[in-house]
Amino acid sequence: MSKAVYIATIEPSSGKSIVVLGMMRMLLGKIAKVGYFRPIIDDPAEGETDNHINTVISHFELDINFKNAYAYTRSEVLQKYNQGRSGEIIDEIIRKYKSLEDKFDFVLVEGTDFSDEGSIIEFDINVIIAKNLGIPAIIVANGIDKKNEELVANLKLAYDTFNSKDVEVLSIVANKVTPGCEKELEKSFEKEFNNNVDRVIIPKVNSLINPTIKEILNKLDGTVLFGKEYLNNQAGSFGVGAMQLRNYLTHLKDNSLVITPGDRADIILGVLQANISDNYPKISGIILTGGIIPEQPILKLIEGVSLSFPIITVAEGTFSVTNKIGSIKSKIYLDNLQKINTSISTFAKYVNEDRLADRLITFKSEGLTPRMFQYNLLRRALQHKKHIVLPEGSDERILKATSRLLASGVVNITLIGNAKKIKSKVVKLDIPIDFGKLNIVSPTESPYFDDYVQTFYELRKHKDVNLDMAKDMMADVSYFGTMMIYKGHADGMVSGAVHTTQHTIRPALQFIKTKPGVKVVSSVFFMCLEDRVSVFGDCAINPNPNAEQLAEIAISSSESAVAFGIEPKVAMLSYSSGTSGKGEDVETVRAATAIVKEKRPDLKIEGPIQYDAAVDLQIGRSKLPNSEVAGQASVLIFPDLNTGNNTYKAVQRETGALAIGPMLQGLNKPVNDLSRGCTVDDVYNTVIITAIQAQGL
Repeated sequence: MSKAVYIATIEPSSGKSIVVLGMMRMLLGKIAKVGYFRPIIDDPAEGETDNHINTVISHFELDINFKNAYAYTRSEVLQKYNQGRSGEIIDEIIRKYKSLEDKFDFVLVEGTDFSDEGSIIEFDINVIIAKNLGIPAIIVANGIDKKNEELVANLKLAYDTFNSKDVEVLSIVANKVTPGCEKELEKSFEKEFNNNVDRVIIPKVNSLINPTIKEILNKLDGTVLFGKEYLNNQAGSFGVGAMQLRNYLTHLKDNSLVITPGDRADIILGVLQANISDNYPKISGIILTGGIIPEQPILKLIEGVSLSFPIITVAEGTFSVTNKIGSIKSKIYLDNLQKINTSISTFAKYVNEDRLADRLITFKSEGLTPRMFQYNLLRRALQHKKHIVLPEGSDERILKATSRLLASGVVNITLIGNAKKIKSKVVKLDIPIDFGKLNIVSPTESPYFDDYVQTFYELRKHKDVNLDMAKDMMADVSYFGTMMIYKGHADGMVSGAVHTTQHTIRPALQFIKTKPGVKVVSSVFFMCLEDRVSVFGDCAINPNPNAEQLAEIAISSSESAVAFGIEPKVAMLSYSSGTSGKGEDVETVRAATAIVKEKRPDLKIEGPIQYDAAVDLQIGRSKLPNSEVAGQASVLIFPDLNTGNNTYKAVQRETGALAIGPMLQGLNKPVNDLSRGCTVDDVYNTVIITAIQAQGL
């Protein structure tokens, strides 16, 4: 049974980073412990480490020492080959791989980069390594500037070579394919390859190919004059500012990199003004050539401008600089989260991950780890993309979460607020948001405003609401956002970063209403602990539920657990376990447990039970030896809000657990409440679970 896969390429700049990052995210969602190994790396610069190893280990928080993640540098391999000691190379690679195989459930092995384009032996080395490790391979090829026939022929040759060495090829990946050529390419693949190999076609994604200003800076050995914090800007295009300003402005495109001599103050100042104008595209940066620094009055003027891009000076001339920029092959760095997230979402979009995983993973990992849970959330949300409205559109945390969500491609987003103020704040905070993918609406300026007012009036006139009151209500962002859901213009809402719980939930209770048969709206947190995920309810809504309400909370929470892939074993928490305790509070829990058993005899439930007996197997067996739940509870129901809210926060702070939620249960359509102390991660995760709720799971 395979415990690894080998990602190989047949040429430089194949873009296999997309496959490596996407597969690592996929594997971490299905397997508890995943390792990463590169048999051979490029020679790093003095004092530096391999960029890709550093990116993968750090981004995915892998428990691997850098030195254990590779075997040799390229120069070390060539030296041993020249000395006739090639056997030593394979021996050391096998030894290092086996040490990782022993430590991890699965190891993702990444082949060489083909950085040295003149290396004849590189492809053969990758085949030999995969054969000696005894693991299957995935082959990646670059489709840029290739006709379909050439691309298919290259992949077929590589496929046959691996097969001839008894290396099973699971998948071939044609990457960076010109959009529009996919169907013809697929037909060619069907003729050349049998059904035993998956064929993946990934169109060219410009945002992954475009170099960042940081890469350009390093290539040109330049000096940053201004805007160092914007070096991760991407150069969508570049052009020389040599003509008069009035003519040059017409050549600007989105994310243009402007190349101009350092003494062209007219171009510099004109570009600065164009960047802040609504009538011209945004600029990614300015390169000043010839080693010329602008005069002091110009520098002083620039210092007083709010920049959203870097200005760099280089010694070389304009022609040389332009040629060097054109030759840059962009890479993915740890601090460029946008490229990492885009790579992962691109892989998920074009690869049938479930089919690949079925072929790849030949053993079952027990339990549901937090990484698996979070991965499954992302995958479920991607299955049926939903539209989520965020009423607090100007909040910094909301904007940063929106950037991540849009980059992941997991949901469509509407922000409620003033569009100009939101865009200004995004620029000021340097948050990478593609406004072409984002909807921003101001309630009173919306074309639906009058219709929303009339709808609300009809729904609430029996409560003495008149049209003027309805108009005031619809101007409120929470009411407007909730009405978007009611009218089908959005699928769910997340709020509460600024507003109170009552402000967030009241509109939903007034006209979204509860599901049939549900009397109690309650909440759960998904507590991602070190080795498991537990469901905590209710920690946010009901202060002092009676026995009937507590029973309904338990049933709703168990259903939520099932919907999110957690087997419900319900613990009805109290200050005593079993029949020993007495008192009004414990009797309420005992009565609630009896109601659940009557209504849902299929559920595994125990109550009353203390927290330690619910989660610690040894204590649980000691106190309740015949229980199916004691020591292994996955759904923990707290007797009141005071206990639940304090417990979830204590567990979160003291153990470092990730608390995803609260997720509201019982409403006809999903509305979820954030804490006013929420983080960007909280917003991101809550939006994803809201999207999954909207799918009807």
